[in-house]
Amino acid sequence: MSGKLHIVALSGSLRTASYNSAAIRAAMALAPQDCDIELLDISQLPLYNEELDGEHVPQAVLALAKRIASADAILFATPEYNYSISGVLKNAIDWLSRQKPQPFADKPAAIMSASMGILGGVRAQYQLRQMMVSMDVHFVNKPEVMIGQAHEKFSELGALNDGQTAEFIEKLMLALRDWTLRIQR
Repeated sequence: MSGKLHIVALSGSLRTASYNSAAIRAAMALAPQDCDIELLDISQLPLYNEELDGEHVPQAVLALAKRIASADAILFATPEYNYSISGVLKNAIDWLSRQKPQPFADKPAAIMSASMGILGGVRAQYQLRQMMVSMDVHFVNKPEVMIGQAHEKFSELGALNDGQTAEFIEKLMLALRDWTLRIQR
């Protein structure tokens, strides 16, 4: 491998004090030395509207698609809303699913989820896996990182303060690196 693996991350939460964005920042710190993680901004995407598709695709969508297409892998972090992923993440995926060439195609990926509930977003993760099949995304199967009771595992400033969660995130980042290298062969 020449250079570092470039992983782009999408947080399904726009909240300033988002536990999912905090989990991505923890992953940035815990990732192997040969990986670099870039958190992408999905806050500027308009709601998907087919009338804006085709020749009128918003610049924010095109820029996001370009960043994802040029990445080696993707890291998703999503809260669970009503047994599914957040609307903002779904909106980003809807826009990106329509782009040609498909920016998600054949990309290795990993998922984390953080929630104040005890299950930590498990249902959102399974919904996301199912949704991304049509775009040919190749998810790491293990470890699964579901951060339940996230409000107890992150400080008010968003710093991860739970050793076991840090171990799970570190193992996930190692697995994503290894999976990416395996797929790139």
